[in-house]
Amino acid sequence: MIRFLFLSLFLVFFTSCASKLTKTLKSTDSEYKLKVAESYYAQKKYNNAQLLFEDLFPIFKGTPKFEDLYYKYAYSAYYLNDYANAENLFKTFVETFPNSSKSEEADFMRAYCYYKQSPKAELDQTNTTKAIGQLQAFINTHPLSARVPEATSIIDESRAKLEVKDFKSAELYFNLGYYKAAAIAFGALIDNYPDSRLADEYKLMVIKSYFLYANNSIEEKQAERYDKVVAECTDFLDRFPESKLVKSVENFKTESLNNIKIKNEQIKKAA
Repeated sequence: MIRFLFLSLFLVFFTSCASKLTKTLKSTDSEYKLKVAESYYAQKKYNNAQLLFEDLFPIFKGTPKFEDLYYKYAYSAYYLNDYANAENLFKTFVETFPNSSKSEEADFMRAYCYYKQSPKAELDQTNTTKAIGQLQAFINTHPLSARVPEATSIIDESRAKLEVKDFKSAELYFNLGYYKAAAIAFGALIDNYPDSRLADEYKLMVIKSYFLYANNSIEEKQAERYDKVVAECTDFLDRFPESKLVKSVENFKTESLNNIKIKNEQIKKAA
């Protein structure tokens, strides 16, 4: 009985709200309609506010009220988690009202919408890359903005996500036994993220990958490919002399030099 009563009250309330929205949409009083739209916006009823704002576009376009109307329309999309649409709306706001006091904020929000669409590291990172580009453009355009620290922080976070994505791709090559591709991919990680705290670990994976690539090669190619391992080990020791991984690298270098010596002796005997 109580449940039935609750459902009945909900239906009455819902019907009443829907009726109010319908009546407002049909109203020819644009000022009243705008007032209702702003009331919905203040109550966080963004679906309703958005419908009314959109209906008012032709009426208020070109008037002083259109800027605030469009600003709230863009935010309605954002608050409804419609980030792709919100990004486009904030972009249009900046283009339409370049001298607005809200232009800087809208420019930031455009970039932020890309960040909000950035998925977990395993998935396609197109929006993450776009977020970095747009946030950097924001910093370049508004270097004195109070939002610069937040933009910088998001860029750092986004780059860390791209690094994880690239690492997982390199790791997959390694786990599948595509050692040359893995070595190249781990090398690219070092080039793309030179300040990474994991740079020495990536370099060790380059060495491991080339070592296994040499180890699994035909005999005629092994000595040449172990030479590559030695070169990578030497480069590691030059770049990361204080790394905790030095001992492992020295072992790979020693083993590779021994293998080269053995292969060269075998070639001499065969000759």
